[in-house]
Amino acid sequence: MELRSSQSKSAEAYERPFISEPDGVDTVKTGGTAHDRRDMWRIGRKQELNRNFRFLSVLGFAAVLMCTWEAVLFGSSYGLTDGGVGGMIYTYIGALVGNVAVILSMAEMASMAPTSGGQYHWVSEFAPASCQKFLSYVTGWLCVLGWHTGIAGGSYTVANMLVGLISINYPDSYEPHRWHGTLFVIAVALVAFFFNTFLAQKLPIIEGIILIIHVFGFFGILIPLWVLAPRRSAADVFGSIEDRGGWGNNGLACLVGLVGPVYALIGPDSAVHMAEEIRDASRTLPLAMVWTLAINGITGLVMIITFAFCVGNIDNVLSSKTGFPFIPVFLDTTNSVAATTGMTVIIMIMQFCSAVSNVATTSRQLYAFARDDGLPFSKFLSSVNPRFKVPLNALFTSLIIVSLLSLINIGSSVAFNAIMSLGTASLLSSYIVSTSCVFLRRWRRQPLPPARWSLGPFSIPVQAFAILFLILTWIFCFFPLARPVTADNMNWSVVVFGGVVILSLSYYVLHAKNVYTGPVTRVRPVD
Repeated sequence: MELRSSQSKSAEAYERPFISEPDGVDTVKTGGTAHDRRDMWRIGRKQELNRNFRFLSVLGFAAVLMCTWEAVLFGSSYGLTDGGVGGMIYTYIGALVGNVAVILSMAEMASMAPTSGGQYHWVSEFAPASCQKFLSYVTGWLCVLGWHTGIAGGSYTVANMLVGLISINYPDSYEPHRWHGTLFVIAVALVAFFFNTFLAQKLPIIEGIILIIHVFGFFGILIPLWVLAPRRSAADVFGSIEDRGGWGNNGLACLVGLVGPVYALIGPDSAVHMAEEIRDASRTLPLAMVWTLAINGITGLVMIITFAFCVGNIDNVLSSKTGFPFIPVFLDTTNSVAATTGMTVIIMIMQFCSAVSNVATTSRQLYAFARDDGLPFSKFLSSVNPRFKVPLNALFTSLIIVSLLSLINIGSSVAFNAIMSLGTASLLSSYIVSTSCVFLRRWRRQPLPPARWSLGPFSIPVQAFAILFLILTWIFCFFPLARPVTADNMNWSVVVFGGVVILSLSYYVLHAKNVYTGPVTRVRPVD
C-alpha cells in the first residue's frame, strides 16, 4: 500500500475498521498484541524492541521518573522564595489542576499514536500540512534538549544531595568544590547507563519494585515530620503569601514560583517514549499516564502541605550550606544528623532511580528521532543492539552529552543551573505545539485516528485550558528567581534555549530539510 501524507487523509480512512493483521514481527515473540501490531503497521514502522512493560511496570517507570513528593522537597526553594509557605501550596494546587488538563490531552494522543517518537510524531501527523515537516522537526529537537537536560538535572540533584550530606556529617573537615559535584554527576549517569544496558530486560521488574519503595519512602519521610516536627499554625501557613524575590507583587511572585511545582509534576509523558516496549500500548499507556499523575499529584500535595507546616525560619532554611531547604528542616525535626542522613538518603535513592528512568526515556526519544533522520549520524543513533535489545548507541551518546554538560559546572554553577532549568521549558514547548495541533484539527473538524482511550466531548475545552496553562508556565520558566537581577542570579536558560533552536534551524536549512520528511510520510490509513 502506498504511504500517504496527511494531506490525503480522509475521515473514511481513519474510521475504516481494522479487519486484518498485516505481516510483521511475531506478536508472541516480541510480547505484543494484535493492537500493537496494528499500531506499528499504521505508523509504518517495524517492531524492533521487546514489549516487556505491563501496566504496573509502566506506572512505576513514570511515577519514579516524576518523583513528585521528592521533587517538591528539593525544589521548595522556588516556592519559599516566591510565594512563601502559603504561596507554595497554592501554586502547587494550580500547577496540579493545569497538569491534569495537559496529561489528559497527551494521554489521548498517546492512545491515537503510541510511538517512541511521542510529541514530534504527533505534530508531524496532526499539524496543518503547510507546516507539519518544519514544526515536527523543531519539536523533535526540543524533546532531545529537554530530556538530556533532565538527565543532567536529576544527576546533579543526586550529586548535590550527597555533597550536602557530607557537609553535615563532616562540617569541620570537608570543603565542597564544584568539581566534586561534576564527578558525582558523571558517576550517577554511568550507573544509570549500566541499568539501561546490562539490566535493560529486567527494567520492568526493577521499576515495579522501585514503585513500592517510592510509596513506602513517602511514609518514611511523612511520619517523622508529622510526629516530631514543631508546627506552624494553620492560619500562618494558609494565610501567608510572601514576596521574598523582590517582585513587588505577591501574585507575580507566586507565578514566578509556579515553575517549582510544574517541575515536580512534569514527566508522565516519559512513558510515551517507551510506547514500543509496552504491551497493548494504546490502552495501557494512557491509563498509566493518568494514574501516575493521580498518585504523584496527591502524594505531592500531602507532602508540600506537611513541609509548609514544618518549615521554621525561612531565611535560615534558604541560606543553609547543604544546598537544599529540606535538609535543615529534617535536622531541626529529628535533632539527629544520622536520622537526617537516613531520610535524605531515601530521597537521594529515589532521585537516582528517576535518573535511570530518565536515561531510558531520553535514549528512546533520541533513537526514534534519529530513525526519522532528524539528527546528525542518524543511522548510528537509530541502531538497536541485538544483544541488549536497546538502542545502545543512543544510550552511549546520551551519556557523553550529560558528561559534557556536567563539566560546565566546574566553570560556573550559574550556567549549569540554567541548563538544568531548560528541561522544563523545552518539554513544555513540545507539549504546546503537539496539543495545539490536535486542538486545531478538532476545531476544524478534521479526522483523527481512533483512540481506545478518549476524552470524548470534553476534548476541546480540556485541550484549550491545557494550552493556556502551558503558555503561561512556559513564559515564567525563563524568569530569574529574584530581583534585582545580576549576572549571578540571572536565568540564562533563555540564552541556551535560543542557541539550541538556532543550531537546530541551521542544521535544518543546511541538511535536514533535504532528508527529514517526518513520520507522517510513513503513516498508513487503517484498512
